[in-house]
Amino acid sequence: MEILETENLTISEINTGDAEFILELLNDPDWIRFIGDRGVRTKKEAARYILAKHVKSYLKFGFGLYRVKLKNNEHPIGICGLVKRDGLDDVDIGFAFLPAFRRNGYAYESATAMLEYAKDVLEIERIVAITSLDNENSGKLLEKLGLRFDKIIRLPNDDKESRLYVLA
Repeated sequence: MEILETENLTISEINTGDAEFILELLNDPDWIRFIGDRGVRTKKEAARYILAKHVKSYLKFGFGLYRVKLKNNEHPIGICGLVKRDGLDDVDIGFAFLPAFRRNGYAYESATAMLEYAKDVLEIERIVAITSLDNENSGKLLEKLGLRFDKIIRLPNDDKESRLYVLA
């Protein structure tokens, strides 16, 4: 189901048909470095991951992370959306793109649309974001989106600290 459309992008729910894309994204070295290794190594495991994480979030919360595609192309380029995490009182915005599609403004374009959707459609009052301590590029993008660094936190069951950003 399509959620949003921007000038260049369509943003839709992730489904098991996206298993190959999710497998590629989860095994990108930057995903593993900045977000973490999810241990997904096959297309079948990726389909199970989609059901357990993405589809479950849509059903439980009415939102989640979404597939981002260029309007003129059927291949997914990244994900962007909203996450309700254990250890955070607020909903957080997240994004990740395949290497070939970084630094083209797509994360900014999709995240801007997602923030508007969160406010106007879902009526979420407060949005936060987290990044790993060494993910400077994501931190810069969050600040461009209007979020400001708040503090260092450690989420439950996470062995690393994260930076918490809050929408100003």
